[in-house]
Amino acid sequence: MAEKKKNTSLLTHLAGSRRLIWNLARNDIKKKFAGSYFGVIWAFVQPVITVLLYWFVFEKGLNSKATDLRTGIEIPFVLWLMAGLVPWFYFQEAMNGGTGVLVEYSYLVKKVVFQIDTLPVVKMISALFTHLFFVVFAIAVFAFMGYYPDLYTLQVIYYSVCMLVLTTGIVYATGAITVFFRDMKEVVAILLQIGMWVTPIMWSFESMVQIPEWAKTILKLNPMYYVVSGYRDALINKIGFWENPGLTIYFWIFTIVAFALGTSVFKRLRPHFADVL
Repeated sequence: MAEKKKNTSLLTHLAGSRRLIWNLARNDIKKKFAGSYFGVIWAFVQPVITVLLYWFVFEKGLNSKATDLRTGIEIPFVLWLMAGLVPWFYFQEAMNGGTGVLVEYSYLVKKVVFQIDTLPVVKMISALFTHLFFVVFAIAVFAFMGYYPDLYTLQVIYYSVCMLVLTTGIVYATGAITVFFRDMKEVVAILLQIGMWVTPIMWSFESMVQIPEWAKTILKLNPMYYVVSGYRDALINKIGFWENPGLTIYFWIFTIVAFALGTSVFKRLRPHFADVL
């Protein structure tokens, strides 16, 4: 009961600090590219170049099929790939940025009057700027190739919220631990590399016939599987999230538990941040 009250208090505080969070997030992305000639344009160029490289390697080099094997819908491989990379790019950027946020903004952490609870959320919102551009870019590319948006496409908003809540909960823990264990950033970077290949972004479970069913079930417990599959359901398969009730319930149970644990770790370690930094 007390834990629920603490989390409610945190959410209320974050809602009350929304203007501060917005301003810090906007300044964060500007600061990231300060001094460069093209500025924030680089934040948008890099994901596009990455998609093109993966598309060239997998479709042209490895002759990957352009069919979504789960529904049998034939679609250009670059679109199938992009639908999986869009959410992963956000998750990767938010995790990397959020894990080191307290160290990066140590001068604010040391201020007694500053509410440091807002800092992890600042990185989540900052990463959304690039993510929203990439979502619009992906929808435009789909439309250009003849796959027009419809009501199912609106589910991208739902899955973005799913990813935002999940990532925020994890970052509250990793960000707090990084203050005391600086190697956490490297651990997270390695786990993200593994996660990108464990999550079916450039491959599908249906095409991996050599993987036993029990192994596929375990891999599907990865919460990012729900998000990545959801983006493809919204943009390609035209399947509603309510049509996968079991996976949806599991995802939200996992996410709520992760958020509760993450904020609990943050609050327990918070009194010692200023001393260590």
